[in-house]
Amino acid sequence: MSKIYQALEDAGWVLPPELVPPPGVVFPFKVVRVVNNRAYVSGHGPQNADGSLYTTLGKVGREVSEEQAYKAAQLTALSILGSLHRELGSLDRIVAWNRLFGMVNAAPGFNRLPPVINGCSDVILRVFGPEIGAHSRSAVGLAELPFDIPVEIEAEVEIR
Repeated sequence: MSKIYQALEDAGWVLPPELVPPPGVVFPFKVVRVVNNRAYVSGHGPQNADGSLYTTLGKVGREVSEEQAYKAAQLTALSILGSLHRELGSLDRIVAWNRLFGMVNAAPGFNRLPPVINGCSDVILRVFGPEIGAHSRSAVGLAELPFDIPVEIEAEVEIR
């Protein structure tokens, strides 16, 4: 077992299966698009280990606590990893995490966006280590996110 998959197992983390969209919703885009040596990851939300959507929904700083949102960002990282695993065949193909763009469904006045998105960054750094897992990042607050999810995150990785 590779170090990446061992780190996931050691942490007790499971890569969820592909998200089934809510009834009537169609995603007319690729969840992961590979171009040359880059994989561009569309915005992902938090999923439970069984693939269902994380049920803690709403605005961070109102219905969702900062701690719950951090957990949602962790689950979003696992959702991203699951999509990359399915598209690439193995997470071992990732040689660098280039960028994360984190969006928080923020209540007016909630400005602790970076600590929320740290949930995703912490997973990436723990699984891939400080060299491959190092990434640039943004954490922004938005008025709304799809389906009232607390966080949405997109990514770009370099692959071999």
